[in-house]
Amino acid sequence: MIVVVMGVCGCGKTTVGRALADRLGWPFFDADDFHPQANVAKMAKGVALTDEDRGPWLDRLAAEMRAIAGKGQHAVLACSALKESYRQRIAQGVKNPEGDEGSEFRIVYLRGDAKTIEPRLALRSGHYMPPSLLASQFATLEEPEGAIVIDIRQTTEAQAAQIAAALRATA
Repeated sequence: MIVVVMGVCGCGKTTVGRALADRLGWPFFDADDFHPQANVAKMAKGVALTDEDRGPWLDRLAAEMRAIAGKGQHAVLACSALKESYRQRIAQGVKNPEGDEGSEFRIVYLRGDAKTIEPRLALRSGHYMPPSLLASQFATLEEPEGAIVIDIRQTTEAQAAQIAAALRATA
């Protein structure tokens, strides 16, 4: 199973994704680590990425997740995956034979609002994504259908536990 923990910048994808991976005993991947340097530089300047910028990055993520699923292994991927088309691109080759998001590919949506996320971004240091891009993230966001939806106001541990329980219930 591939589990994509998604949401806007500052919602806790990396923190919750790592906690979930630890809880499940699965490897964790952060999509930020797969960005080409040009994308990182662009975001660091406060410039939002275009779909064209994201294309090679999404293809790289899809290939990595496909390779893991192809070996019958599991993984947790923290990735903004803000649009349905991005999520579908990552899912290519991972979905079950019926083509739905059944037991092999699950989306976890960390839902929060700007009021909750802005203070988190203000406290974050050493990350290339500036707080000024939060508005563009919300503008791009297409809330997923059929996802496990998690309220980010909960503790990290509570979020990871809720996700793990939902995954067990749908496996």
